[in-house]
Amino acid sequence: MDNTNFLYEILHLFAGIGIFLTGCEIMSSNLEAVCSDRLKELLAKVSNNKIVGVLIGTLATIAISSSGATTVMAIGFVNANIITLNQAATIIFGGEIGTTLTGQLVALGMMGNSEIDLNFLFSSLAGFGVFITMFAKKEKVKLLGSVLTGIGLLFAGLDVMSGAMSEFSRSPVLKDAIASVNSSLLLIIFGAILTALIQSSTAITSISISMVAVGLITISQGIYLTLGANVGTCLTGMLAGMKSDGVNAKRTSLMQLIFNIGGVILVYVIDMIMKLLSGGTLSFGIIFENMFPGLPHTQLAMFHTIFNITSVIIVLPLTEKLVDLTKRIIKDEPPKEKKERFYFVDSNILSTPSIAVEQIKHEIVHMANIAMQNFNIAVDMIKTLNFDRQEELDDNEAELNFLNKELVELIIKLGQGQKMNKKDNRYLSSTYKTIADLERIGDYAINLSTYGRNLGEDRFSEEIINELEVMRNMINRLYMIIIESYKNDKRKITKQIKDLRDNILGLSNLMVKIYIRRLNENELTTVSSGEYLKICNDMRRVSEHLINLIDTDYILNH
Repeated sequence: MDNTNFLYEILHLFAGIGIFLTGCEIMSSNLEAVCSDRLKELLAKVSNNKIVGVLIGTLATIAISSSGATTVMAIGFVNANIITLNQAATIIFGGEIGTTLTGQLVALGMMGNSEIDLNFLFSSLAGFGVFITMFAKKEKVKLLGSVLTGIGLLFAGLDVMSGAMSEFSRSPVLKDAIASVNSSLLLIIFGAILTALIQSSTAITSISISMVAVGLITISQGIYLTLGANVGTCLTGMLAGMKSDGVNAKRTSLMQLIFNIGGVILVYVIDMIMKLLSGGTLSFGIIFENMFPGLPHTQLAMFHTIFNITSVIIVLPLTEKLVDLTKRIIKDEPPKEKKERFYFVDSNILSTPSIAVEQIKHEIVHMANIAMQNFNIAVDMIKTLNFDRQEELDDNEAELNFLNKELVELIIKLGQGQKMNKKDNRYLSSTYKTIADLERIGDYAINLSTYGRNLGEDRFSEEIINELEVMRNMINRLYMIIIESYKNDKRKITKQIKDLRDNILGLSNLMVKIYIRRLNENELTTVSSGEYLKICNDMRRVSEHLINLIDTDYILNH
């Protein structure tokens, strides 16, 4: 092979890698959009049962086709206090099992013979997927078409890579050079570096399977490259952990690193011992060659699967020990001065849009609770003229202002270039107005507290206090019904909500009429009369903003 042909085949290989990674991205993003509801259901089932956690991690990784994304998702959950470190560990373990599926698919595609080329058949799915996407009417069918396109491109890229590998395998010089790299440790390091650069252990494992299949490398070399890929994939988690403020996020990324490096060390040591005791006649490569004779691609894919499953089986009973170890390495941070923050959302969750949308909803519900808490504090101030909770009111208002600004920015980031189904996309579009409505409720609460202060010693009569209390109770009742509707995606004005809204409006109008009567009969002072009207008006406005939470043009025209 001359220099020109060698350069050509290098470009050929890079073209295959590009097509392969593009296929992985298209497949994973659309598969996630298809499975978004299932992912949300999986998250809701996270428990302290270790087996359940592993299953959730496995299924989530299959759904989003990336153990790195699953790790980042787990880090985000821990940082947002959604799950514990123990639960995060089991999800990460499951992710390591789920990521082996792509390797099995790659091996399956190479199992054809001269009569049936499975890789070619799978590659043709790209064309079928494009046609489905172009002509389908239903959104879910279009997404499934895109998934097929991604799978087809994945195998098309693999075919291009394999072609380049075959050409390389015909060069005795290159083959001898590669064969001379027999240092297991060097192969592990090389696999880790390549994975860190490409940020896809799936790609490196698939390339290794292709190289083994065409005879460019031995099964033993492929095993150590794959082990290196397992270490290299930790980079994604480490970067996510370092970017996060929470100490538990950093511990989660460290757990993945310890788990993967520990497994690699165990295999390395056992393999060295077997070679030493047998005089080189026994190793993991030889074992898998004997288990699956004549199928080099299957040998490596099965090693990857069995290795990851075995690692999980060994470590699962030691989960608590692993968590304790990370706690000893990364100590608890000293208490920080209280500052505004997200409670359910972490920037790392943005890599999994369907989950991020669900967590944004939790954050908005949390924001609604803060706004209504301030509303009730303010009404209590008006009733009692006791302002001891002013600091709490101000802290809540600062948090509302933070959420109003930062949550919108987070939602904008999530919506940029992310693949989501129509339901999630429609919900996300409605959140801007919802957040603005909640911020306005907070503003009205501040107004109400100010009106209370303006009263000075001019306390309202018991009759007026009772009227305001009736209005407050009706608004709180309206809020409880609306927030349940919001949480359950039943965002339509029901008869119960309509009746409550009408009653609040009717009471507000009645209070104004009574106000005029009291004014004529000199029952109100100059100060209290002005503040009374403002209070009635702002309490009614609070109810109107609550209605908006479930009636944003009936959620952007359905």
